[in-house]
Amino acid sequence: MDRDVHQKITPRHLRRDAYLYVRQSTLRQVFENTESTHRQYALRGRALALGWTTGQVVTIDEDQGRSGASTDGREGFQRLVADVGMGKVGIVLGLEVSRLARRSSDWYQLLRLSSIV
Repeated sequence: MDRDVHQKITPRHLRRDAYLYVRQSTLRQVFENTESTHRQYALRGRALALGWTTGQVVTIDEDQGRSGASTDGREGFQRLVADVGMGKVGIVLGLEVSRLARRSSDWYQLLRLSSIV
């Protein structure tokens, strides 16, 4: 499987930054589910293994303790969407997709922008 992933990552992807999105829904989860937080931050190593340099890995974690039910008040997600739209992003890494968004309309916005740039 790693070989297939490496074949999908092109020099065009590697010229852009790798974005790591870290989020848990509540402050209680942030403080009590530390294993999840550690696993999310550990995805930085995955970006490095796929060919990005340390300086190219952008960590967005300012949405910690905020629900994924809406993008309102989630500045990190909004920044991610904006950076995808500006062509800055080569890959988005997250432990599970629900960390990014739970509403289809939010997903579609991100996917639509990803397909354009």
